[in-house]
Amino acid sequence: MTAAAPEHVPVVVIGAGPTGLTAATLLARHGVPALVLERHRAPYPLPRAVHLDDEVHRILQAVGIHEAFSEITRPARGMRLLDGSHRVLAEFLRDSPYGWHGFPQANMFDQPELEQLLRDTLTKHASITLRGGIEVTAVTPPPHGGLPVEVSFRDEGTGVSHRLLADAVLGCDGAGSLVRASIGSRMQDLASQQQWLVVDIRCRVPLPAWDGVHQICDPGRTATYMRVGEDRYRWEFRLRTGEQPEELTDRARLLELIAPWTPGIAEDELHVLRTAIYTFRAQVADRWRKGRVFLLGDAAHLTPPFIGQGMGAGMRDAYNLAWKLARVLTGRASEALLDTYQAERRRHARQLIRTAVGVGAVMTGGGTGTVLARNAVLPALSRVPGASGLVLSAVSPPLRSGPLVGFHRPGHPRPGTVCPQPLIPDADGTPRLLDDLLGENFALLATAPISPALHALLRALDARVLNLHTPRRQQPGTGGNGQGAGPGIGALVRWMGRAGAVLLRPDRVVLATATRPRHGRACGDDLAAAAAAWAPILCSGADTTGSSAAVPTHLCDGG
Repeated sequence: MTAAAPEHVPVVVIGAGPTGLTAATLLARHGVPALVLERHRAPYPLPRAVHLDDEVHRILQAVGIHEAFSEITRPARGMRLLDGSHRVLAEFLRDSPYGWHGFPQANMFDQPELEQLLRDTLTKHASITLRGGIEVTAVTPPPHGGLPVEVSFRDEGTGVSHRLLADAVLGCDGAGSLVRASIGSRMQDLASQQQWLVVDIRCRVPLPAWDGVHQICDPGRTATYMRVGEDRYRWEFRLRTGEQPEELTDRARLLELIAPWTPGIAEDELHVLRTAIYTFRAQVADRWRKGRVFLLGDAAHLTPPFIGQGMGAGMRDAYNLAWKLARVLTGRASEALLDTYQAERRRHARQLIRTAVGVGAVMTGGGTGTVLARNAVLPALSRVPGASGLVLSAVSPPLRSGPLVGFHRPGHPRPGTVCPQPLIPDADGTPRLLDDLLGENFALLATAPISPALHALLRALDARVLNLHTPRRQQPGTGGNGQGAGPGIGALVRWMGRAGAVLLRPDRVVLATATRPRHGRACGDDLAAAAAAWAPILCSGADTTGSSAAVPTHLCDGG
């Protein structure tokens, strides 16, 4: 009797944490089915990540859960740096609740609640299947490249082993990644490891502490405190050299450690949800891809917590890869597009990790001389105009030059950066976040008529045009985008500078720009000409030349 052929699926996602669920949902929104395999049957119940920034909140918008997430998150007020005696060295407050991306710049949340939201949204996509209680035992790429990739796994409920074939496998399986081992990738250390005690506590009585993030800048006992929710609080304490974890984890010792933040609070009000010893690592994998097997999230990089970017970096991986993989799997782009994933994300992750290591060293490292210097410099720094905005601003660096990051023209938005997201009036005048108008794919922001050559390129990219009209000429000195123009439109046009058009990738990264024409001429010939370098990667088999044809357009006239 012939054995049944293994099941074939387009994409297998291994791991149903935030990175894996985000990747699967984005693939589905781009029309690609995915099977998610996960050991746990329900979201991991204990809190881990507690912070994400406005750029990652914008990724949740792309997933479709930003409004639900806003209901379970709490914006962070700012940060205080304190010495070992809890004297304030510097205080940095956020001037505005909303950042560049249209959301609060710092969002505190409970990770199990976020994971449940991500699981719930899977029900809206019939093309996604989530299987819990699964142990993946092997991922086997073809020995000489090509397809398909074989995935072996065991159902822990039945004990039955299975195998299936996939066109692509996404390894979102964490720091001990089996997928990473399967492609022969190894972690590279960027800094020495540190052991930290993490304590999560629930208290129905508000703690008598300043309502923001506290960073204790004391090499003797470095610590971080933050209010996560209405009744949830987190502390992180770095272990001293030679200190054993059990010395800190009994209840009496825990209460002693958190006592500076809990004066007057009865002990029976402090309910310990979790204590855990974590080894904070600064690592990045030397290889993120083999054929159609990819690493994402903690499988590809591990970031110290000082800038709160660990989980967010994984979700950025998903946002970067999903649209590229979908475009290749649906035959709209060449395989070369997938080469840009590691090239863009590995450098970006390395820079974030080095930033986290550097911030940690500045805040907590050094001997007596360093401590004295820090205690002298930080108060002065906090009084410098604009210091709060600089310290608390988003730390995500731009993508460097590459196949999908075009040439920077003076006075134009820099390719590789993410465009801002103001509120823009819809056709009926209702303010909407920019990305809701741009859709899932490529988009063009334009302030001038578009040339036939640019129209052809946009048609090949399946791009949507957002036409930012200026109905009446701006009067000198008015500082706006034209009389009657909405503030969101004006902000976009000012950001565009000398550009008459800005081409955005599906992940809202600036790909290229066109010079604003004079005397009412059409713009875009220069952008279309530059596209000869990257259009073959993005538009496999598509005609990027020829006559103009209809391109989906949204007209914004400020009214």
